[in-house]
Amino acid sequence: MIEMVREIWGYVLVTAPSGQTITVGQLASVVLLLVFGYFGSRFVGFLIARRLTTTKLRPDVVHIVKRLVFFVILVLVVITALGLLGIPLAAFAFATGAIAIGVGFGAQNIINNFISGWILMAERPIRIDDYIELDTAQGTVERIGNRSTRIRRTDGVHLLVPNSFLLENTVVNWTLVDQEIRTTVTVGVAYGSPVRKVADLIMEAITKQPEVKSNPAPSVIFEDFGDNALVFDAYFWCDVSGDRVLRQFRSEIRFRIADLFEKNGIVVAFPQRDVHLDARDPLRIQLMPTGEETANKDSDRRN
Repeated sequence: MIEMVREIWGYVLVTAPSGQTITVGQLASVVLLLVFGYFGSRFVGFLIARRLTTTKLRPDVVHIVKRLVFFVILVLVVITALGLLGIPLAAFAFATGAIAIGVGFGAQNIINNFISGWILMAERPIRIDDYIELDTAQGTVERIGNRSTRIRRTDGVHLLVPNSFLLENTVVNWTLVDQEIRTTVTVGVAYGSPVRKVADLIMEAITKQPEVKSNPAPSVIFEDFGDNALVFDAYFWCDVSGDRVLRQFRSEIRFRIADLFEKNGIVVAFPQRDVHLDARDPLRIQLMPTGEETANKDSDRRN
């Protein structure tokens, strides 16, 4: 039994012109090495990433280290496998060049997206957990892959965006440098309202919001005499991680402004029009004919 296994293990599959042979045992060893090397490299990368997550490194840096470890170990495994088969790397020089030319023409988009993914991780214009705005979509970056970047929109839907698209188009990154965002709340009050009092109440509502920053200081601007209202704009800065949080802050400030206005007798303006009647030319009221009367008139005309 052992002899038969040895014969099968040492059975020559290929013999090169140089005399180099490839046996069943070598081929099986290479396959096992590649399989264990692939899963082992992923496991080592996972262990390193889990260890780094306990540090102060950002998730995108941990992801870069994890991918680098995976590819480095995988390249070493492939080189070792070629060594087991007795195949020098120089033997692939011509074949690699021909394959590269063919792949370059047939898979330009794939290679472009692959290289773009590494550029994104190297330059870091877009990082994991960043809140970005792309065309009409907004969401958080969850993963930067080899071909595409996964973005979770504010409504929970996932977008798979090609990496090259993120480099070739304008992308608004809300959290690239910091999370400071300036926003505005517009309020219109009825004519006759005490404007100084209105400005003080709006400022009070803003400063009571914990997320509003004191530096730069918030400001209230008497913007315009509108058609139906005295318009005030409140400008303030706050730390936010996305549009949904920003809208929630503005909503809480509007609730507080409404409460303060109600307590102080300030009326929020609404569209209205004044109609003036000229007494020298009284209105004339004329009854419109009904359908039956109209039909009778038409009959009389025909007769």
